[in-house]
Amino acid sequence: MNKRTLIRFITASLIGVIAATSALAQAKLDKVSQPARLVIQVSDAEPAKWNLALNNARNVQEELGTANVEIEIVAYGPGLGMLKKDAVTSGRVDEASLAGIKLVACENTMRNQKLTKSDIHTAASYASSGVVEIMQKQAAGWSYVRP
Repeated sequence: MNKRTLIRFITASLIGVIAATSALAQAKLDKVSQPARLVIQVSDAEPAKWNLALNNARNVQEELGTANVEIEIVAYGPGLGMLKKDAVTSGRVDEASLAGIKLVACENTMRNQKLTKSDIHTAASYASSGVVEIMQKQAAGWSYVRP
């Protein structure tokens, strides 16, 4: 290999390394600029746990900024009580909804508990299965918390 060929090879290699580094840096920037996503499981019948879930959501919004995080609280099983209209946390559920936190009620649990949408807080949306909703969020890269 002569000197000129060696210089061309080194130059081409350096250009390749610079391009790869630039692409990697841009990918990291793109990832950072996307909002964080958090799904919170509520499956206990304890109002203290419901409040903890709501506190966790609010604290994450305060830490990261509301515009920088998407939060969904999924209630199923005994935890569905959190989203009933007459729940002790009803006022806090209102606040969470107004703060942009999505509240999801499990329709399987509703059927098992013989509840209708008229029994559930008006801020709630619905998933056919709370567990599957959480699984799908995790598969899509959402962080998961169970207080």
